[in-house]
Amino acid sequence: MPFITLGLEQIIQWKYGVMGTLGVSLLTLGLKIGSTNCACAGALILALLFAPPSD
Repeated sequence: MPFITLGLEQIIQWKYGVMGTLGVSLLTLGLKIGSTNCACAGALILALLFAPPSD
């Protein structure tokens, strides 16, 4: 499982940069330690990165 996480983080870093890595890291950390705030912050960052720009 750690290899999948590292591979996913590398792909996110390549495509979405530092903010993508931060979002994945916060989401993963929040889920592992059971912190809802941390997981929500990571999910929010990823949602904002994946959302198409509004006109």
